Parts: sequence; structure tokens; C-alpha cells
Amino acid sequence: MANHLLFLGSLGTGELIVIGMVVLLLFGGKKIPELMRGLGKGVNSFKQGMNEIEKDITAPVEDTEKKEEK
Repeated sequence: MANHLLFLGSLGTGELIVIGMVVLLLFGGKKIPELMRGLGKGVNSFKQGMNEIEKDITAPVEDTEKKEEK
């Protein structure tokens, strides 16, 4: 199943373990949770921005005109 993910391509379990070990060596055990927390916040911010854009696109024209008058 992991081989079918788009962003991983044809990486196997061995390659993923090696990548994980290199990341652990480069950043250390204490830095990784901070990096993942920052990544999670970035993803959430991106999703919120996409939702706002979608709401703006699907909003009726009348609501948009009222906002512009204010």
C-alpha cells in the first residue's frame, strides 16, 4: 500500500528507514517534534486559507456586493 502513495513513488520500507535515520541524525530527537508541530500548523493554515477561498467563490454575488459597500 505504501508503494501506491503519489509522493513516495517507488520507495520501499528499507529506503524509508534510512531516510528516517538520516533525519534523526541531522535534527536530533528533540528537534523533530518541533519540526512536525510547525509542519502541522502550516498544513492547518493552508487548509483554512483554502476553505476561505472556497467560501468566497461560492458566496452569492449579493453578499459580495454588500461587503464592498461597507
